[in-house]
Amino acid sequence: MRDVQNAVQLDEDGKAQTSGDGVCVQENFSLSQLVDVFERVGGKIARGPAPSFNEAHVVKALEIIGEYGVVGRIILSEKLELGIGTTRTILKHLKREQLIVSSRNGFAFSDQGKQLFARFRTKISAGIQVANSMLTVGPVVVAVLVKGGAQKVGRGVAQRNTAIRAGASGATTLIFCDNKIVMPNKRNHKVSDMLKIQDDIISKLQPKENDAIILGSGENRATAEIGAIMAALKLLKGENNR
Repeated sequence: MRDVQNAVQLDEDGKAQTSGDGVCVQENFSLSQLVDVFERVGGKIARGPAPSFNEAHVVKALEIIGEYGVVGRIILSEKLELGIGTTRTILKHLKREQLIVSSRNGFAFSDQGKQLFARFRTKISAGIQVANSMLTVGPVVVAVLVKGGAQKVGRGVAQRNTAIRAGASGATTLIFCDNKIVMPNKRNHKVSDMLKIQDDIISKLQPKENDAIILGSGENRATAEIGAIMAALKLLKGENNR
């Protein structure tokens, strides 16, 4: 990631184009590169205690930067619900990875960061809050879409466990099949429970055939969303490991 120049442009297939000076920076682009960045920033970067944040917080930080255009450290800290020191650490490493730049006004995407995060968004959506139901645990539920992720879901246990380790109450993974949302194992479930959330998910996330939908649940929106994003990243990593 660090050797990719800021001038790189991505086409719709995620392949790098030549920069303005005619130098081809990179022949092919894989989402695994950006996922690797999330792991480096959200993982244990150096010796010492494990960080008090994870890859999902890194994704949220980039999402907030994209929403604001330019954002200060204090506002970002409040939005992430993390301490100012922890937020400073995230920003420092995102800058080191050349995904963001800093100025007097705050932090913004680099050209490279904006392009790569836009590419990431074609695979994993932003989270939306949906109604609670018998399909989930915890009072607050946030849904995240993973494009084309249905075939990698399995029974959804890996996604659930990942969400719980991230501090969520749990995660339920659904798939979009035959123009409706169903459980991945196709077991019977109450139609009323599915209908309670189906219209909301379809209208806001607009899933297509074989997409996966992860419902992260928690005591509040922050923990539910972090759990959902971590579970979605788990699913995406499985795809990138092919």
